[in-house]
Amino acid sequence: MQPDNNTPHYDKADLHRPHVQVSLDLATIDEALHMAKIAVDAGVDWLEAGTPLIMSEGLHAIRALHEQFPDVPIIADLKTMDGGYGAVAKVAQAGASWSVVMGVAHPATIAAAVAAGRDYGIGVMGDVMVAPDKAAKARQLQDLGIDVISLHTGYDERHAITQASPWDDLAAVVAAVDIPVQAVGGLQIADFPRLVAAGAPLLVVGAPLVIGNEIAHPGETRDEHLARILSDVVRAVKQNHPSS
Repeated sequence: MQPDNNTPHYDKADLHRPHVQVSLDLATIDEALHMAKIAVDAGVDWLEAGTPLIMSEGLHAIRALHEQFPDVPIIADLKTMDGGYGAVAKVAQAGASWSVVMGVAHPATIAAAVAAGRDYGIGVMGDVMVAPDKAAKARQLQDLGIDVISLHTGYDERHAITQASPWDDLAAVVAAVDIPVQAVGGLQIADFPRLVAAGAPLLVVGAPLVIGNEIAHPGETRDEHLARILSDVVRAVKQNHPSS
C-alpha cells in the first residue's frame, strides 16, 4: 500500500544532519498556510501540522499543506494513543510524510503505527512526553521500529514544573538510542545550535509560542519578525553543516 499522492520521501541516513521544523500550532488552515509560506521561504525543512491545527481543521489541514507545498515533508502531530495503524494510514493518505505516536501508548499501538508507516511509506516519530524513564522509553521505541525520538516537555508540564525542559533528559536519551532525536518544548532560539552539538539535530521551532517570545526589531511587521527569526535559526544551525 502507498498513499494516494506523492508525499516527499525521507532518507534515514539524512536525518542525522540538522533539519529545522516549524510547528504550525494555529487554529485555521488560512493562518497555517500563511505562516508556512514564510517558513518555507526562510529555509525551513519540515512543516508540522500541530495538534491545535489538527483539532480545529482535521485532515483538511494536512491536505491543504501538502497541496500548497508538495515538496516539503509534513509532520502530523496526532499524539496517537490508540488505533495506531488507522491513524498513520489516514494522515499518509492526506499527504503527511511523518506521523507522531505517543511512547506511553500500549506497545501494540506503537507497533501498529510502525507497521502502517512501513506500508504507506512514511516515517513515525515516538513522543516520550510524560514517560517516567524517558531514556528507557526511547530505547523501547527504537526496538519497536520507531524512526525518530521526540523528547517533548509538554505545555502544561512546563507550567506546572518550573524550569522543566528537554535538556533534563537529553544526554540520557541520546545515549540510549541510535536513531535521531528531536527536542521540543520550553526551549529558546539560542538553544537550537547547542541542541545540534548535543546530539539532537532535528529542531522544532514553535509558532507562535517560541517565536512570539523573541523581541521584534523596531518597525518590524509580524511577518518580517517571523521571517527573520526563522532565517536566523536556519543559518545558525546549518552554518557548520555544509551538507545541510
